[in-house]
Amino acid sequence: MDRPEQGHGKPALEDAGGILSLIATRRASSRAELLQASGLSRVTVTQRLNALLLSGLVRETEETLPSGGRPTRVLAVNAASGFVLVANIGETHIHLAAMDLKPAIVAQTTIPFTVESGPNVILTQIEDAFSDLAAEAAKTHHFFVGISLSLPTPVDFKRGCVVGPSVLHGWDDFDIIGRLKARFDVPVSVENDVNLMTISEHRRRSPLTDDMLFVKIGTGIGSGMIAAGHLFRGAQGAAGDIGHIQFLSDDAPLCRCGKFGCVEARAAGWAIARDLSTRGFKAETARDVIELVEQRKPEALMLVREAGRTIGEVISDVVSIINPSLIVIGGTLAQSGDLLLSGVRELVYQRCLPLATRDLTIELSTAQDDSALFGAAYLLLEDVFSPGNVGRLIGRFSMQPGT
Repeated sequence: MDRPEQGHGKPALEDAGGILSLIATRRASSRAELLQASGLSRVTVTQRLNALLLSGLVRETEETLPSGGRPTRVLAVNAASGFVLVANIGETHIHLAAMDLKPAIVAQTTIPFTVESGPNVILTQIEDAFSDLAAEAAKTHHFFVGISLSLPTPVDFKRGCVVGPSVLHGWDDFDIIGRLKARFDVPVSVENDVNLMTISEHRRRSPLTDDMLFVKIGTGIGSGMIAAGHLFRGAQGAAGDIGHIQFLSDDAPLCRCGKFGCVEARAAGWAIARDLSTRGFKAETARDVIELVEQRKPEALMLVREAGRTIGEVISDVVSIINPSLIVIGGTLAQSGDLLLSGVRELVYQRCLPLATRDLTIELSTAQDDSALFGAAYLLLEDVFSPGNVGRLIGRFSMQPGT
């Protein structure tokens, strides 16, 4: 039985979590859809929705839906009602941003760092930058929703910590979430950058695609998988680590992970740079490889084309297992375009059964350098607006002065 509610004050707002979650997750975009999805009475839905509208958490957009009579306005979370702080740790720089609840960037900054500094020093840098961004965002967006970090390492998502081997030496099992919560006292998410790029690609490019594979080919190689519309992490969060699938041979190259014959050791940016260096070229990173490709150096063209075939070979195995309808290739080496993509396509269509490739699309990513940031924001927002957590969000929001 619905609890009686009077007026549009805090009691109605505190009970409105289910309605807010339906709107935020787009399972309901109108009053009629809220009635159907919630199973509540019309009076209760009206009271709780009015409380959300009055609080500023929800708004009526200019977009309308046909309703059989007068068109009804689409309901949505008010993007300006709050902000999230996100950071993407790269190889030499950290990109940080405050984003609204759409998400869209409100303010951003980039700071240099060195991996050797260790987690305490680097997290202090991030915290200080976050404090400045929060002060700027709060001028217009007020409510601080939470923090989300993107890391270039394997991540145990359930614990929110790095698990080695990784490029972030000294971070293994460090309590990142506890450290950030101690300073900011907000929800914190920590995830691998490739998984976040996968989420961003899915949400911004093809949200209606149920099964998708995203492959990042840069200095290293990794992938993320969308299964039944959701990110698939596996039991320990290690799903998608295709860079360390091994192709053994008599001359298997040594990988950075300490094993022989990994896909990374054959086709990643650092491996191609290694092979170019032995041929007399100055190359250390994936960006150096792309510069040589743009200069049309035959050796660089040949190695990138061969890398495409190697990556296509391992992708074909993944296609046979998960049967995606869309494969997106991103990362620095994707800037070589069809030179890389043609090799991937060649091996996938050659090795996979016709049923798996009949409606398969393989294309290059169009995402910008901020895709991991947007993925971090999407991950956090989906978590805080989920049915199990939205009550805590409203509780914190209700405690703001003037709410």
